[in-house]
Amino acid sequence: MKTITIAIDGFSSTGKSTIAKQIANTLGYVYVDSGAMYRAVTYYAMQNNFINTKTFNTADLIAALSKIEVSFKFNPELGYAEVYLNGNNVEQYIRTLEVSNLVSQVAAVPEVRAELVKIQKEIGKNKAVVMDGRDIGTVVFPDAELKLFMTATADTRALRRYNELKNRGEAISFEAVLENVKKRDHLDSTRKDSPLFKAEDAIEIDNSNATIQEQVDYILKLVNERTAV
Repeated sequence: MKTITIAIDGFSSTGKSTIAKQIANTLGYVYVDSGAMYRAVTYYAMQNNFINTKTFNTADLIAALSKIEVSFKFNPELGYAEVYLNGNNVEQYIRTLEVSNLVSQVAAVPEVRAELVKIQKEIGKNKAVVMDGRDIGTVVFPDAELKLFMTATADTRALRRYNELKNRGEAISFEAVLENVKKRDHLDSTRKDSPLFKAEDAIEIDNSNATIQEQVDYILKLVNERTAV
């Protein structure tokens, strides 16, 4: 059976990463969370005072890109790869609402996108990869054999994210999460460099009312159709 490239794009908190991990594990493919790469760069920018809620020194971040190394290491206990920034595990730190509130600004910087897209293309050059993000099917892998576009209502996505953050012990309101979701939707869809949009040949999946297993089963069916010899 031949291997393919699976590109999953979509809005924030549509469960792209959860679905992508399960698909990759089932197929024995490499999984890459491209959004985590942008979150790691954002976390670096925050730690070095390049960005906060009021200011963003893009010039300093661009100058520091050569010092930023983002990598993934598989954690057998968790069953998926965690994100490392310059050799340090930052998986826990990049998932906070503080990072979520700033990541779209960092992701909009052309020099940041160019650097990370180069890494992403290299990871997927031999296929057998599942990658999720905002521009995977449109920019990173425009020739992917299977492109998916995940969506759900803003309220549904905000509730998912709210529950996730609460389970981690973060004191946050649903209203704040909903505001963040809507803000990110706008920034991701209107940025000049690689804006979020559905590729013409992508299959749209509205998972507002779909279970994870229903989505996995459907996607695996699509994979089988494209890998059958």
